Amino acid sequence: MKKISKIMVAVDFSRYSKKVLEYAGVMAERMKSELVIVNVINNRDIEAMQRAAQMTKSFSVEGWVKTQKEERLELLQQLIQETSLGHLPIKILFRTGVPFKELMKAVEEERPDLLAMGPKGRTDLPDIRLGSTAEKAFGRCPVPIVSVREQGE
Repeated sequence: MKKISKIMVAVDFSRYSKKVLEYAGVMAERMKSELVIVNVINNRDIEAMQRAAQMTKSFSVEGWVKTQKEERLELLQQLIQETSLGHLPIKILFRTGVPFKELMKAVEEERPDLLAMGPKGRTDLPDIRLGSTAEKAFGRCPVPIVSVREQGE
């Protein structure tokens, strides 16, 4: 079996995010691996902000994206602290675009040995087992994926 030296973690701030990060962190600690945390600012949200920006001159999409990255960095730092992973080597990436596409680009660029993600994102529809990003990732990701679920799911 190939040594796992880099684990990528998809964090979307859904209810699964803390569990996914915690699980990947334990794996990284035991395997002496680096963690790469990826968060994607959804293109849908950016397009909505572009429409809003057209209605007012006091709003900047670039400023909104910058603020999103700053706020998400704070949230990630809180998650890292809550999961006691601050001692591990961690790289944080922010991407903008279609979540699945950006996640796959990050996998290609960073070349992790494993991808950890939740089964669903922020919408968390009750009758759906896998969200669209997870479903596409399972079908097309070039590295193994660990899907971290809640107990009993």
